Amino acid sequence: MLSKHAKPNLSQSQVVEIVKRVFRLTPSEIRFLPSYDDQNVYVADIKGGEYVLKILNSEDSKNSALIEMQNYAMTVLHQHGLPAQKALPTASGQLMSLEEVDCGYGCQKYLVRLLTYLPGIPISKVPLTPQLLYETGKTAARMDKILQEVEHPHLGVLQRENFIWSLSNVPLLEGYINLFDGDPLEEAVKSVIHQYKTSVVPNRSNFRKCINHGDFNDLNVLVQPDESDGHRISGILDFGDMNSGYYIHELAIAIMYMMTEHPKPIEVGGPVLAGWESVLPLNEAEKDCLYVLVLSRFCQSLVLARHSVILHPENAEYLMITSRKGVHILHQIWELGKEQVEKVWFQSAAQFSDRK
Repeated sequence: MLSKHAKPNLSQSQVVEIVKRVFRLTPSEIRFLPSYDDQNVYVADIKGGEYVLKILNSEDSKNSALIEMQNYAMTVLHQHGLPAQKALPTASGQLMSLEEVDCGYGCQKYLVRLLTYLPGIPISKVPLTPQLLYETGKTAARMDKILQEVEHPHLGVLQRENFIWSLSNVPLLEGYINLFDGDPLEEAVKSVIHQYKTSVVPNRSNFRKCINHGDFNDLNVLVQPDESDGHRISGILDFGDMNSGYYIHELAIAIMYMMTEHPKPIEVGGPVLAGWESVLPLNEAEKDCLYVLVLSRFCQSLVLARHSVILHPENAEYLMITSRKGVHILHQIWELGKEQVEKVWFQSAAQFSDRK
């Protein structure tokens, strides 16, 4: 987890200076965007271009090989027709620049990139129709299938052994249990971690490996209206959590975040699963672990949001977006139980696929 002063907090004048000097652009508009660990800034250029300036936190900025890998992955997805951003070159032709800036707590070094601006609004802002949920699952599967074919000299940096957001590392949450301080949620989180250890870990050798985007959530998926009064996916944002994982992890993450935006969360799993399986049908071990992996992602989100709010109380509103809804959904699907939830998900996925 990041230390307290790792997140950048550049002022408008500092952003303008970097945009002019590093990228040779003259901003006509600058707008700060919400973010978790980094700082994202919308930049409109006087000549009409639109961009996102991404200022990486000081800790991740020490790992330029990881960022280079993310840039490359975004480019490959873009080449395959998926709506990922691309990193644009600096005036000297590099895809990132290490800048030393004082944000109010001494000079620190931040990696800075200028990314293409993708049109659309977050999927959290529109009705999650079964068709849109199907497309979400399908897009997530296509993305991981493409990423699995990526070859790059820095591929090894994606191993990220103790990365707290990886669904391979759910037991690391035990180190944060004290944050609950007797909250009733503590028991549910402990139970999910126990289920993970007893049911997911023994099955993991049967999961198919891949490279995960790792954060296919309701704010990182953009949509635009389509010709049939629905919406289509127009953007995939934020590759900062990319890691070596398993296909089933990406599916669990997508289902979990879409559940937080739906009036009847349990109905989300079927259409997302149907979309996913139209590209990558699950094997038996993956099917058997999906329920616990979805719960595990809820636990990661709830525990780590609490930790981040302690570090950044000024960003509490953004950090707790998923948390506020997630507590109720976690309790709901935990109390329904694995058998009941799986029945709803797999039966509705089969029905949805039959209609296709």
